[in-house]
Amino acid sequence: MVPAISYDPRQNLNLRKDHGIVVVEEIEGLIKVYNNGHIERPPIVPNVPPNSLPHVTSKDVIFHNPTNLWSRIYLPTNNNPSKKLPLLIYFHGGGFSVGSAAWKCYHDFLSTLASKIGVVIMSVNYRLAPENRLPAAYDDGFHAITWLKNQAMVNSKEQNWWSSKCNFSNMFISGDSAGANIAYHVAIRHNNNNMKPLCLKGVILIQPFFGGESRTQSEKYSVQPPYSALNLSASDTYWRIALPVGSNRDHPWCKPRLSSMKFPSVLICISEMDILKDRNLEMCGVLGDAGIKVEKHVYKGVGHAFHILHNSPLSQPRTQDMMSHLKAFIYNQ
Repeated sequence: MVPAISYDPRQNLNLRKDHGIVVVEEIEGLIKVYNNGHIERPPIVPNVPPNSLPHVTSKDVIFHNPTNLWSRIYLPTNNNPSKKLPLLIYFHGGGFSVGSAAWKCYHDFLSTLASKIGVVIMSVNYRLAPENRLPAAYDDGFHAITWLKNQAMVNSKEQNWWSSKCNFSNMFISGDSAGANIAYHVAIRHNNNNMKPLCLKGVILIQPFFGGESRTQSEKYSVQPPYSALNLSASDTYWRIALPVGSNRDHPWCKPRLSSMKFPSVLICISEMDILKDRNLEMCGVLGDAGIKVEKHVYKGVGHAFHILHNSPLSQPRTQDMMSHLKAFIYNQ
C-alpha cells in the first residue's frame, strides 16, 4: 500500500472534481503528490538505454538485490588499456524526488565526462521521495559503496568488463544539486567505516543542494534566468517532500555537517545565477574553517543545472570549463 502523504494546510491546494482528490504538493511539469498517496511524475525528460558510443561503453547493473537498485556504469574506451582509471561515483539531481540515472541529460553528460577526463563512472539510481523519504537516498548511496567494495575484493567475471580497468584505491564521490547533498552525506558515512580496499581521494559537489529556514541573499534577491532549473518555491517543495514528516529546513540533513574522521579534499562548483550560490559559498567557508582542503569555481552567467540543460548560450562553454576543472582535481589528488 502506498503511504498517505502529509501536507501543510497553508499551501494552495488544487481540487480535482473526481472524488475530491487533493493535490498537496506540486512542482509544475515535474511532480504532483496527491493526498491519497498517488504520485505523478510527467516524463519531462526521456529515459534512454545504455549504449556503446565511439569512445565509451555503458551498461546497467543491479547493486542491491533487496530493493532492485541499479546503476549505470560508463567505461571510456579511448584510453591506454594497460592503465587503470580513477573511479567516480555520481548521484543525479532532482530534489531527491525526480530524476533517474537513465535520464537522457545525465546519460549524455556522463558519457562525455567519462570519455573526456578518463574515468570509470558509476551513476547511481537511488530511491525517490516522497515514497522513500531521506535518509533512503543516503542508504542507497552507501549500498552502492558496499557493492563496489565487494567488486574490488571478489573481481567477478560478470563485472570484469569495467572492474579490471578500474583503480578502486583512487575513488571520488560526486553529484549535482540534491545528488551533491547525497554525495556529501555518503562520503561522511564512508569515512566512518572501514571500506578497504576502496580509498576515497576526493568529493566533487556541483551546485550542492542545502537549505535553511533563514533565507540567504541569493535566495531572496537573485533573479532567476528562464534557463535555471531551480527557483525558491520549487526548492521549498523539494525539502517538504524529501525530509522526514514534521521536519523543517533547519534539519541537520539540510546543512553541511562534519565528520570526526579525516575528510578528503573537496571541489565545489557554483553557478553565479543560482539561488544556491550563497549556501555553496558558505559551505566552502565551513569546510575550510574545519581544515579541509577546498577548491571552488564560480561559473559566470549560468543558472542551476546548466551542465545538463544546455539551453543558454553560455551553458556549453561553461560545461567544458567545469569538465576541465573536474579532470584537474581528480588527477591532482
